[in-house]
Amino acid sequence: MRFIASFLLAASMLSAGMAQAAEFITVASTTSTQNSGLFSSILPQFTAKTGIEVRVIAVGTGQAIRQAERGDADVLFVHHRTSEESFVREGFGIKRHDVMMNDFVIIGPASDPAQVKTAKTAEEALSAIAKTKSAFISRGDDSGTHKRERGLWRSAGIDPKAASGTWYREAGAGMGATLNMAQGMGAYALSDRGTWIAFKNKQGLDIAHQGSDNLANPYGVILVNDKRHAHVKSEAGQAFIDWLVSGEGQNAIAAFKLQGEQLFFPTARAHAQN
Repeated sequence: MRFIASFLLAASMLSAGMAQAAEFITVASTTSTQNSGLFSSILPQFTAKTGIEVRVIAVGTGQAIRQAERGDADVLFVHHRTSEESFVREGFGIKRHDVMMNDFVIIGPASDPAQVKTAKTAEEALSAIAKTKSAFISRGDDSGTHKRERGLWRSAGIDPKAASGTWYREAGAGMGATLNMAQGMGAYALSDRGTWIAFKNKQGLDIAHQGSDNLANPYGVILVNDKRHAHVKSEAGQAFIDWLVSGEGQNAIAAFKLQGEQLFFPTARAHAQN
């Protein structure tokens, strides 16, 4: 009997130890952070330091926010500031923290039929596309990129939905799939720069417009409010946020490069002080 009791105690302790070692959080984030390779680069560093595994749900920003609102994630890490601030204001999140930024670029066929490369602003570029009825592929998925695209069309005074199914097509898909459609159709599209750099099927495509002030693309991270969802892993989630905005996390983000190019630029104050 003593042997059995000792065995059961040892098994219980082993099980508890394994459970502790397997501590994880769920992060609702965007396809750009996942598909660019950023998470594959920085998350192992966080896990090695803390023992906390990060499981990522990579979808469009709108869908990521809805998942966090339902309590299906512990942390929200997306790139549409207006929506992020609403998430906090409505009590779903605790506080928004600046993490990093990159920018959006308008991709198009190298032949540039709409002469977008001569445009001085993103609105001028979109106006040229609409005027010439050149093919444009929208993500059409309520992602942060799609939200920004819709905002740019509004600023240009154009409703592309009126041309839906003609020169304006909605992919209803992630950034990679949208770029593949643009490549296949010789079309324009709005992309975050990180995904564009990582995209391998560039043949016939080029950056048609970049650098406009309103193409900046900031990312924020938010702990989901455990007063809304008691099961949220607040302590582990906050540990992840604290690491992201620390000098160590910010340096890890800055060090991530593809083809010699830095994809994301740290914006947390901790990094600025280091």
